[in-house]
Amino acid sequence: MPKHIVSGLKYLTAVELIRKGLSQKEVAKILEMDRSTVSHYLNGRNLSWNSIEVAEIITKFCPKDFLTLTYALLNNSEKTRIIVKTCSKGNYQAKVEETCIGCGLCADTCLMNAIVLDDLKAQIDSNWCCGCLMCRDVCPTNSIKILEVEDGC
Repeated sequence: MPKHIVSGLKYLTAVELIRKGLSQKEVAKILEMDRSTVSHYLNGRNLSWNSIEVAEIITKFCPKDFLTLTYALLNNSEKTRIIVKTCSKGNYQAKVEETCIGCGLCADTCLMNAIVLDDLKAQIDSNWCCGCLMCRDVCPTNSIKILEVEDGC
């Protein structure tokens, strides 16, 4: 069953990337799949509709659960990042307060690899933040603020 769920998540990601204007070849490269598999997915072949329904439910989980379940299913950081970023509905603005001590716990915790340490202060790339709040939860100084923002649409 986990492989079927992964197929459903890849299908949803492929559809969204095509919707954003990428070619099937580009989608295949991003998802590390054969272009023919992407074509089959987009034409509804070789994929269980139940898998798609389960994947759609997973994408509606809170960001932390969506991220951690996707990572558990894939066991691959980069594919997890792509699927979660592409299928997430929320946009987040991350801010690190001056009270940051540069311990790096947040960077070590972030499955989206959105955090780096620069001059002993965490820097969060809001473009990759999925709003899971795991970084905020491990911060010993409560220096991380994550806000959901409207995308203007």
